[in-house]
Amino acid sequence: MRTPVYELHIQPMFRATDRDHMIPFGLNLWEYDAVVEHAQHVLERLEAGTMPTRALGGPWPQEWIDLFRRWKEGGFKRLELGKAQFAVTRSPSAVTVKATGTYPAAGFLGWLQLESESDTAKTYVLYFEAPDAPVAGEADEFEFKERYSSSDTRTLFIHDSTGVQEH
Repeated sequence: MRTPVYELHIQPMFRATDRDHMIPFGLNLWEYDAVVEHAQHVLERLEAGTMPTRALGGPWPQEWIDLFRRWKEGGFKRLELGKAQFAVTRSPSAVTVKATGTYPAAGFLGWLQLESESDTAKTYVLYFEAPDAPVAGEADEFEFKERYSSSDTRTLFIHDSTGVQEH
């Protein structure tokens, strides 16, 4: 069974309401380090059915609690920001964002993901996911493409391990 990943499996289970409720208590449920630091306490509250409270839509279903426990016991796995060469091509019909490079080691997966959008900008992030256990062999090369309409004239940003660049 795959090890749960914070950004893919854990953070999405925390609703904005849950996050807003816990911030006054010093716990931002959308910040990886904060959830790791308080994971045992969070798990205890989830198992007791006191988080989230009934007034805020809780408690979580047992499958969610089990997933959180597996994430904790699996070493708090998270995604990594990748590194690539980026090319942005604008044609009359589309904008194509292309990321090319080599994974850090064998067995990695990766993708470009739309991280955020506003009226004036959109940001893609390059994510890598390490395998659950080391994989023998050479690291694979990758090429990812994302396309969107050329009528979308917002400023494009790409976020990777080197930072955020405007394209």
